[in-house]
Amino acid sequence: MVSMYCGEIHRSKELCNECQELTNYAMERLDKCPFGEGKTVCSLCEVHCHKPEMRRKIRDAMRYAGPRMISRHPLLAINHLIHKRRKKPVPQS
Repeated sequence: MVSMYCGEIHRSKELCNECQELTNYAMERLDKCPFGEGKTVCSLCEVHCHKPEMRRKIRDAMRYAGPRMISRHPLLAINHLIHKRRKKPVPQS
């Protein structure tokens, strides 16, 4: 989703430095998520592990790319909607 956002908003064929930093940050946070594989989407999570500025950037990218995912990557979009309906997870020990 970040690559779609970057390509169309920043007019970049590859991720620009800002978007690459955002992607790296998000992946690092996902690796450290206390809910592991059973997590719901971050926007519904009670634990906000992203810094406010990065959270804003992620939200901007998702708001842009989200509606476009249905036509470009329908299976990923459906998978995201399924994960969004998951019950709140319990942290893994």
